[in-house]
Formats: sequence, structure tokens, C-alpha cells
Amino acid sequence: MNDRVAIFIDGSNLYHALRANFGRYDLNFTEFTRRLCGQRRLFRTYYYNVLQDPTQRAEGHREQQDFLTTLRETPYLEVRLGSTKIAPGGVPVEKGVDVMLVTDLLHFAWNDLYDVAVLVSGDADFAYALQAIKNMGKHVEVAYFESNVSKDLLNVADNKHLLDRNFFKDLWARGKKPPPRRRKGRRLGGLVPRIGGPKVENPPPPQE
Repeated sequence: MNDRVAIFIDGSNLYHALRANFGRYDLNFTEFTRRLCGQRRLFRTYYYNVLQDPTQRAEGHREQQDFLTTLRETPYLEVRLGSTKIAPGGVPVEKGVDVMLVTDLLHFAWNDLYDVAVLVSGDADFAYALQAIKNMGKHVEVAYFESNVSKDLLNVADNKHLLDRNFFKDLWARGKKPPPRRRKGRRLGGLVPRIGGPKVENPPPPQE
């Protein structure tokens, strides 16, 4: 196939689901995107997340910088970073991440830079944007975790990739042990979108 594929990764959503389903996040992004793309031609992969505030959690910021360095060394992958703001009650929430993802999704479709968009997320907020690019004649695919996906998102998808244990076989970074599971109830700095709802506090961004 000669279809051009663009992959859009909701980084917080992916990290949260990996931790919840597998207790690890040391993903080989080169092989991950290759499996999503298949025999088609990859245009580019875009990874979206929030930038950790070093004044709030210095260790988390350093870990994220190491992880982002690895991401930026991945061929044909670009990193888009939003920021955080403090909501009423002192809870940090994401700012600008969803807007960046949707803007790129629509802008690249309008300029005919891809034929197929693969969204790695389960967030219902993206369903209408996917429908909009379908209306432009593009195909849309959703890569999702069964326990962490909106039905609205699946209903709009032309094709679906179930991210289960079989899909991730041989996709983990070699020679690295998965991090230990956190005890339930422990609060850590980081932001993850809740499916179809507002952003909530969650563990820090992944590192390889």
C-alpha cells in the first residue's frame, strides 16, 4: 500500500493505560509506530504531553527530560508539549495538549499531508475531530486499550487496533526491567486525561 500514515499519540493517555494494564511503560516507540503503520508509508508520528514544572517536582522534570531526549531521537517522531495550570482547589490540569493534537490532525488533513490518521487514545473528546477529517475524505484509525476507550471514538473509526498483550509482544525496550508498581492511593505529579472528561492527577510521564 502507498497510503501515507500520520500517527497522533496522546502521551498521557498512553502512559496511564500502559501502567494500568501492564505495570510498565518502557515502550520501543520506533517499533510501536512501525506496527501501527504496517506496510504503509509513515508520514510522521506526533507525541503530545504536558511539560513537567521543575519548580513543582524536580525529579519528575529530570525523568521527563531524559524520556523526551529518547523520543526526539526516534526517527520521524516529533514532540508537542503543553503546560499545566492550577485549577480551583489547587489541582494541576493540562493546558493546550488536546488543542495541539486536534489542530495538527485537522491542519495536516486540510493540506493533504496524509491519507490515514492513526489516533492513539481512548478519549471521547477527539471523536468529532476524527469525523471532521473523515468528511475530508481521509481514513481514521484508533489504537486503544479495551478498558480505557470511549464508544464514541470507536464508532467513528474506520479501523481499530486493540492494544492488548499480544499487540505489545516484542515492543518493549530490550534489556530494561519494568518499573515497580506504585501502591494504590499514592499521589504523584503528572497529568492524564480521563476518558470523556476533565484531566486528573496521575503518575509522572514515562521514561525509557
